[in-house]
Amino acid sequence: MFPKLIAASLATLLLTSAAFAENFEVKMLNKGAEGAMVFEPAFVKAAVGDTITFISTDKGHNAEGIKGMLPEGVEEFKSDMGKDYILTLTAEGLYGVKCTPHLSMGMVALIQAGAPVNKDAVMAVELKGKAKTRFEPLLGQIAE
Repeated sequence: MFPKLIAASLATLLLTSAAFAENFEVKMLNKGAEGAMVFEPAFVKAAVGDTITFISTDKGHNAEGIKGMLPEGVEEFKSDMGKDYILTLTAEGLYGVKCTPHLSMGMVALIQAGAPVNKDAVMAVELKGKAKTRFEPLLGQIAE
């Protein structure tokens, strides 16, 4: 009886937390408020368990995790070109995101899920040119 009660309690807890998970939409755009080739919004503060839906508003974009800018234990991801993609935030920390063909044009985003436990690792990754210029203000939005 006791193991069944524990199993039922855990199932209820998991279903309840999933019901409260939020979805955030991020558009992949040729032109937005910040200029050409942008994610909009480029910074999202969310919680572990939430999802980010990257919307292929304009074709020719994708969403890919930036090497060295994912929380420990999170698998690298790369969406198909021109397709919507749903990223589930499975661990606490910062998630750096780029559009593969438009990184040099500064198409980057930053997602914070809970505490920024990997902030030092993210800060250590060197982006170049326009990507660096656009990423710096995103780092300034991190909430400790």
